[in-house]
Amino acid sequence: MSQREQVIRGDRRPGPSPGKEPSELTRKIRKLEIRSRRLVNELFSGEYHSTFKGRGIEFSHVREYQYGDDVRAVDWNTSAHKNGLYVKLFTEERERTLLLLLDGSGSMLFGSGARLKKDLAAEVSAILAFSAVQNNDKVGLLIFTDRVETFIPPRKGRAHALAILREIYSLDNSSRKTDIDSALGFIRRTQKRKAIVFLMTDLVGSGYERGMKLLNTRHDFVTIHLGDPLDLDLPRTCLLDLVDPESGERVTVDARSRLLLDRYAAAGRRDREDLRQQLRRMKVDTVFLETDRSIIGALNAFFRNRERKV
Repeated sequence: MSQREQVIRGDRRPGPSPGKEPSELTRKIRKLEIRSRRLVNELFSGEYHSTFKGRGIEFSHVREYQYGDDVRAVDWNTSAHKNGLYVKLFTEERERTLLLLLDGSGSMLFGSGARLKKDLAAEVSAILAFSAVQNNDKVGLLIFTDRVETFIPPRKGRAHALAILREIYSLDNSSRKTDIDSALGFIRRTQKRKAIVFLMTDLVGSGYERGMKLLNTRHDFVTIHLGDPLDLDLPRTCLLDLVDPESGERVTVDARSRLLLDRYAAAGRRDREDLRQQLRRMKVDTVFLETDRSIIGALNAFFRNRERKV
């Protein structure tokens, strides 16, 4: 249990999840596509390419050894089989795979302002997906709760990116709980080749540390932490009926009490700082985003900082 939960034994009320007519959903996705592709063209495509430019090499074929070839490239098995000296040739791997891991639990349906955490995740997903499309990379989607809800295998192209956004906006899962480690384990089991993996979640829960470390050693792994102002501050009003969006537990608090509000805020900030330190110790690159702020500055800063490490 976090320090903040120990203050009030609860969480925030999840935001509404109204059904959307197909035409409304189509308009929303089209609007997001236009905005995202403009940002990609102006800002993020080059940043994405530069940040994840580290290309592996893949085996192409073998040929007979020629004078000047690097002896370290000799394929001794083939040489022994063919009674000659053969070397392995490799080609630069141009194609990359981007995987978007989206938390679909109850806490993602919360937002104190104009957008939910789920909407924030959709905006980030759109920018990343269209950056991948522009770089001719594949992009796939995994939506998880306490189990894998949806998996769309990586493919190329604009139509595929739009299908991913439609799936995100249509999110309406039966489970409201979170098991991040199960999602990370699914990726480890199914993705044998190195991929770019973005985990988008508010990191409610625990038990994911080992899974993150393992994924981080094999893939280009980045966590996008999705936050909301009410994660850190409650409004000073009157009695508040709070509902944990994942467990359904209810608690009523007296929001007229300055002492309680101060304790809630202090505990929330300690939790956030503890999380930052934990991720830093694990050497997991993390971007912290908020539902009430633009994502552009934080994403730009991440890409530039990460590019320096490459």
